[in-house]
Amino acid sequence: MKKYFLLIFLFTSLIVKSQNQTIDNIVDEATNNSQLEKLAHELLDVVGPRLVGTPQMKNAHDWAVNKYGSWGISARNHKWGEWRGWERISTHIDMIEPRKRSLTGMQLAWNPSTSKRGITGEIAIMPEFEDKSSFNAWIETIKGKIVLTSMPQPTGRPDYNWEKHATPESFEKMKADRDEMSKKWRKNLQNAGFGWRLNNSVFEEAGAAGLISSNWARGFGANRIFSAGTKKIPHIDLELEDYGMLYRMAKYGNNPKIKIVATSKEHGIVPTFNTIAQIKGVEKPDEYVILSAHFDSWDGATGATDNGTGTLVMMETMRVLKAMYPNPKRTILVGHWGSEEQGLNGSRAFVEDFPNIVDNTQALFNQDNGTGRVVNISGQGFLHSYDYVSKWLRPVPREITKHIKTTFPGSPGGGGSDYASFVAAGVPAFSLSSLSWSYGDYTWHTNRDTYDKVVFDDVRSNVILTAILTYMASEDDSKASREKAILPISPRTGRQMSWPTKRSPNRKGGIEEDSKPPSGGNQRGGRGRPSSPPNR
Repeated sequence: MKKYFLLIFLFTSLIVKSQNQTIDNIVDEATNNSQLEKLAHELLDVVGPRLVGTPQMKNAHDWAVNKYGSWGISARNHKWGEWRGWERISTHIDMIEPRKRSLTGMQLAWNPSTSKRGITGEIAIMPEFEDKSSFNAWIETIKGKIVLTSMPQPTGRPDYNWEKHATPESFEKMKADRDEMSKKWRKNLQNAGFGWRLNNSVFEEAGAAGLISSNWARGFGANRIFSAGTKKIPHIDLELEDYGMLYRMAKYGNNPKIKIVATSKEHGIVPTFNTIAQIKGVEKPDEYVILSAHFDSWDGATGATDNGTGTLVMMETMRVLKAMYPNPKRTILVGHWGSEEQGLNGSRAFVEDFPNIVDNTQALFNQDNGTGRVVNISGQGFLHSYDYVSKWLRPVPREITKHIKTTFPGSPGGGGSDYASFVAAGVPAFSLSSLSWSYGDYTWHTNRDTYDKVVFDDVRSNVILTAILTYMASEDDSKASREKAILPISPRTGRQMSWPTKRSPNRKGGIEEDSKPPSGGNQRGGRGRPSSPPNR
C-alpha cells in the first residue's frame, strides 16, 4: 500500500513539475522572444485599418493566414457573408473664403465619392426653429450649400484639463453652460421635426452639396469616425477646432466657403471572412479552448487599440503556445472575427456555422477594449466559474494577477464584444477586460487610434495571462461546468434578469439597405467599449 501511495505521489510530482516547467517556458518565451512590436508594425502600419468590405480587411485576413503558416500553425479564412465593397482614397478640405486655409478632417466610411475636382460651396448652419414649418422654410435655402450638422462645442479642452487648471467655479460654469447648450440644440432638432438625431437624407433631398459633422471624443484632437449619412453627396467629419471656426464664421456673417475633394472607390459586393487557426489537441481533439478577438476596425486611424491589441495578444499567444506547448490536450482554436463593429457579426456567424465546436468548447477568452493590462474578469453568470477560473489563474505570475479583480459568478454579457455571442450559446466565455489608458476619449473609434498608443509592456502581460489560462484550461482533467446562476433582479426594470439569447448575424451588410439612406451614426451593435462612460 505504501508503494502504491508513493507511486501516486511521484507521478503527481512529475506532473506538477512538468506543468511548472511549461508555464516557466511560456513566460520566458513571451518575455524574451516577444514578436509583438514587429507584428504590430506589420498589422497597423503596413496592412492598416480594417473596415469590413475594404481591400485592407481582406489583406489583413490573408496576412494572418500567412503569418500563422510561418509558425507551423494551420489557418484558413472562412467566408460567412457578403458586404458592400468600398475603399477610402483621400480627403482634402480647404477653406477658400474669407481666407485660405487647409482644414483637418476626413470622409466618413462608405462615403459617396466626389469627382477629382470636388465640390465647392458656402457654409450653412441651422438657425433656431419655432416649429416644423420654420424648418421647412429654411431648408429651401440650402441648395448648393454645405451644411454643418453638429452642435459646436463650447470648449476644445477635455474635462480633465479644466479640472486641473480652472477654478472650481469656472469648471462648474463651463459644464452648466455646455449642458444648457446641448438642451437647446436637442430642443431645436425637436422643433424641426427630428427625433433624437438628424435624418441626413432630408438635407440631401433638399439639394445640399455636402454635409459636415464633428463627432468629438472629448480628448485633444480626437474625433470618432463612423459611417457616412448620405447616399450621393460627401459627408465629412471635421476636427473640433476647424468645425468651430467655420460655425462661428457662418454665425457672425463672414460667409465662409470651402472646397471638398473626398474620393473613394466602390468594389461591388465582396465576401467577408473570419480567420480561424488551430493547434490540434492530442488527447481530446474534439474539445476546444478558443482564443477570441475581432479583427475589423473603423478606419479613422489604424485600429491600434480597437482591436489591434486584442488581435496581437491572440496571435502572439498562439505563437508562444505552438513553441512551448505544441501538443495540447484539447484543440486550441483562435478566431479573428470580421464585422464585430457592426454587431458581432463574425462571431455570431461562427456560433451558427460550427455548432459542434461551440457545444464542445471548454472555455473562450476574449480581449477587446484597449491596450491596457487586464484588470477585470467576470464569471459571466456561470455558477461554478469561480472553481475553474480561479484554478486556471493560480499559476499566473503574481505581478500580473495582483492587478486583476475577479467577480463570480457575475452576470452574462449581452453585448459589448464577441464573447457575448458565445455566452448566449451557453459557452463559458470570458472577457479579459483592460485598464483604460484613456481608451474612451482618445482611441476608441477615433482618428488617433494608432501604433504609438500601444503600451507593449501591458500587451506582453496580457499574452502571458492568456497563454497560461489557455494552457490550464486545455490541461484541466475536468470539463468546465456550464451551469448557469440564478440571475438577480434588474435595478432598471425591477424584473429578474434573463440569460441572453443567440442572435443571427447580418450576412449581407450594406447590401439590402441600399434603398435606405445610411443613418450616419454609431452603427455597431457590439464593441470593446469602455466599462464606464468616459468623459464623452
